[in-house]
Amino acid sequence: MNNGQTIALIGAGSMAEALIAGMTKAFCRPTDVIVANRQNRARLEELARRYGVRVAPNAREAAEQADIIVLAMKPKDVAEAMNTIAPALCANPLILSLLAGVTTETIERLAGRDIPVVRAMPNTSAAVGLSATAIAGGRFAAKEHLEVAKQLFETVGIVAVVPERDLHAVTGLSGSGPAYVYYLVEAMERAASDIGLEPEVAKPLILQTIIGAAEMLKASDKHPSVLRREVTSPGGTTEAGIGVLEQYRFQEAVIACIRRATARSEELGSALLAAIAEA
Repeated sequence: MNNGQTIALIGAGSMAEALIAGMTKAFCRPTDVIVANRQNRARLEELARRYGVRVAPNAREAAEQADIIVLAMKPKDVAEAMNTIAPALCANPLILSLLAGVTTETIERLAGRDIPVVRAMPNTSAAVGLSATAIAGGRFAAKEHLEVAKQLFETVGIVAVVPERDLHAVTGLSGSGPAYVYYLVEAMERAASDIGLEPEVAKPLILQTIIGAAEMLKASDKHPSVLRREVTSPGGTTEAGIGVLEQYRFQEAVIACIRRATARSEELGSALLAAIAEA
């Protein structure tokens, strides 16, 4: 549990709301949280009503009250936001960044001082408390800063501490990962329709199949390939289905998908850094 430190969220989108929901249940009191965004006062009032958090009229007023600052705006807006809040920072706040592609070094430079920064890559499953989040510390982030970040993000799922250079790979794997699963479910639903199952029958069967398989993977120390073979009887239905997936090079497609998403994260990060440098 947080020791009464004030946490300011700069940005009020869906990921910010997921963090508010998690934090106020297991990390801090609602009154320890203050939220600001660039516009849309109605959104701030909605969060205040729903979670009991405080709101600020602007990012600077939120930041000057904060011991921990969560950057949750769009990555392209980071320079403007940091220019606004930098003069108002307290002695040594911890900055937690959710900004894909923005390095801790960039945030340190925009702050204009040696400041602890921890960068995080959660995913959208934070909305239901099941995010897979990776965090990485900047040059001035000590062990205790990483521990605070870990405890905070554990309120919305599991957390892995990684070197910052690995965050592009994390983005391609688990950051974008929920969409890959949704895409698979889309295909399963279309297949169910093709083979004559009604949607109200097919959907719960598909979802429970996904959930059950994930739980099996968590509960078992067996490699996924072993679990797959245990389901696959020679000459049976599963073998027939797997044969088609192999024919369409399903595994190679998934690997290529994750590699491309990782490369795209690197491309977007480089473009963003170039834009910030020119600003």
